[in-house]
Amino acid sequence: MPPKEDPETTALKKELNDLIASLKEAQQKVADTKLTEKCGDMADLPKIRLVTKKTLKGHINKVNSVHYSGDSRHCVTGSLDGKLIIWDTWSGNKVQVIPLRSAWVMSVAFAPSGNFVACGGMDNMCTVYDVNNRDATGAAKMVRELAGYEGFLSSCRFLDDKHILTGSGDMKICIWDLETGKRDKEFDAHAGDVVSISLAPDMNTYVTGSVDKTCKLWDIRDDKAKQTFFGHDADVNSVCFHASGQAFATASEDKTARLFDIRSDQQIGHYTPPGASGFTSCGLSPSGRYLLAGSDDNTVHSWDTLKVSHTGTLTGHENRVTSISIAPNGVAMASCSWDQSVRVWG
Repeated sequence: MPPKEDPETTALKKELNDLIASLKEAQQKVADTKLTEKCGDMADLPKIRLVTKKTLKGHINKVNSVHYSGDSRHCVTGSLDGKLIIWDTWSGNKVQVIPLRSAWVMSVAFAPSGNFVACGGMDNMCTVYDVNNRDATGAAKMVRELAGYEGFLSSCRFLDDKHILTGSGDMKICIWDLETGKRDKEFDAHAGDVVSISLAPDMNTYVTGSVDKTCKLWDIRDDKAKQTFFGHDADVNSVCFHASGQAFATASEDKTARLFDIRSDQQIGHYTPPGASGFTSCGLSPSGRYLLAGSDDNTVHSWDTLKVSHTGTLTGHENRVTSISIAPNGVAMASCSWDQSVRVWG
């Protein structure tokens, strides 16, 4: 039996829910039109025609995370087999296999420069490897172990070769200086685990998603949220910035994907799949017109963001799709799954 709430906690929760409801009501009053109405006369997008170009096989356990390098050719994947693999997605070959000290990897990141990769998970640590230098075993040299988290590492993204941004299960965000191995910033970000981070195109702002059902917009130079976005009814598993820097997409356990507009401070798009499965990850095409979301139903769903219509399903994986990453140049998408494979779509 869960412990009984004291009257003060109950009253505070009611006050908070009433405040959220009043904010949503105020947003509705200033919403002068709906996205579907404004874009109703636009031509429909064609159904998505991506097919599997390469199936990358090498992991021998669930693959939890994939992320493209800035060159749109290489990607890194992390698996519960205790390995990071750097792939050449054009040839389908492995470039490097990096053995990890902990097999419980949950997030991977490729520096935009292609010089470094990072990973972390249930070891409560973010580990950074130099792709261009090898240790005595021939694997990429470990250059930093960033420790001190009080929860699992859920997400990491390089700002540049010298700084990395991390989110974790202790509800915190940290910005690390990789040359010193010390935190530049550390602050409480959410009322639950920080699950996902996406950087804006200008690299000065970023958005986070959390199990507290909210998303928050941040400035790299500050430690206070600029905006908080409500709408989801369950964990926000993934966030992805729009190429304009003025909006972002989300994917949630509540079986919906959504589009939030920063300027109007509210949700403008609500996307549901034909079935009823939760979403683990999301990505936007460079134009922002296609929204893609990896799902518990083993597929990747696609929508037209402006017409709010479902534009197809990518099938091929044989288990839950855990992560997707769209190449920066937009010509391909990588997806990974609990079926132990990575697929490159184009």
